[in-house]
Amino acid sequence: MKMTNAGVHQEAVCQLGCMGRMQRLGQQIRLTVAAGSAFVAQAALAVGDLPGGPAVNQINLHPPVTRIAADQMWLHNFMLIICLAIFVAVFGVMFYSIFKHRKSKGAVAANFHESVKVEIAWTIVPFIIVILMALPATKVVVAMKDTTNADLTIKATGYQWKWGYDYIKGEGEGIGFLATLDPAQREMSDAGKPAGDDYLLKVDNPLVVPVNKKVRIITTANDVIHAWMVPAFGVKQDAIPGFVRDTWFKAEKTGDFYGQCAELCGKEHAYMPIHVKVVSAADYSVWVEGKKKELAAKADDPSKVWDQAALVARGEKVYAANCAVCHKADGKGAGPIKALDGSPVVLNEDKLKQVTVLLNGQNNGAMPAWKQLSDTEIAAVITYTKNSWSNKTGQVLQPAEVLAARK
Repeated sequence: MKMTNAGVHQEAVCQLGCMGRMQRLGQQIRLTVAAGSAFVAQAALAVGDLPGGPAVNQINLHPPVTRIAADQMWLHNFMLIICLAIFVAVFGVMFYSIFKHRKSKGAVAANFHESVKVEIAWTIVPFIIVILMALPATKVVVAMKDTTNADLTIKATGYQWKWGYDYIKGEGEGIGFLATLDPAQREMSDAGKPAGDDYLLKVDNPLVVPVNKKVRIITTANDVIHAWMVPAFGVKQDAIPGFVRDTWFKAEKTGDFYGQCAELCGKEHAYMPIHVKVVSAADYSVWVEGKKKELAAKADDPSKVWDQAALVARGEKVYAANCAVCHKADGKGAGPIKALDGSPVVLNEDKLKQVTVLLNGQNNGAMPAWKQLSDTEIAAVITYTKNSWSNKTGQVLQPAEVLAARK
């Protein structure tokens, strides 16, 4: 079919239009790529090395701050040297043989079956190499697993997606808290505007430990498998639900050191960092004292509503520490000291009668005032006496009631 002049003209115009659109599209793509490259370059220049954390263009292991991490780095380099020596020797012989005995030089392949010397050589040499590699590796692995004689024991529990820390032995025993990603870091991630060298590594409550002390870390998890890893310490230990694993470190330098959960644990895996703050022994003691006061203040919040069992358990400790010396452990009293077991004041439905006695004392100081006890402690010990021995009133006194009686 022949095409008219008008059709040819129309087709030419269409082709020119398409070419123009393609050129404009190509130009837009080039501009977009250039802008993206500039943004990446600018972002790369804006990020610096993070002491105790990742470094820009890092290709080696983290600078070690523990003896174990230093041994791991030495072992890593030692193995690389051995592997490099084997590589050079094997490929050196191979390329020498190819070049020296090539066909163009008239080389003729030898015809032989076996060689006892060769058999012995390629059995003994690999054996020696394996021994040279196994001895230092075994030494390091055994040291990594030796968690005995720890100065401090901390349980690290993995949650989706945060870490829980409980100090269970040593200075700081009883302290517990959760460490989650700092909210400002999450906001930067959601906005797509990362900033700072500690991006996605800053937490609200870092793990604090003393320098030059052996710290045992017991790992477990509450939901899925996590992994507690701090590269500068040479530590990486899985945290598995229903199981307990342990590892240890002894930091030889003070400072902040960072890690991350190293087991894919769900959609928030990237938001589960680890921040360990290593401080001097004196600073650690100060931190422990402050943390215990903080936790005690939270525990003794007078607005907190307690159940009976919890108050009785707390009250038993308060009674043993302050009241049992006079009223006896069985509540029977002795001599002029009145018994609390069956006491009309304790059994009275008006709980504030007993509160008044504890706050103000009675009998001209024979029963001293206990205003120094917190509202929670007074409520707990009164609830304990009202529900112990033969006293089965079922009454519960809340800290808020004691607070109101103080006014």
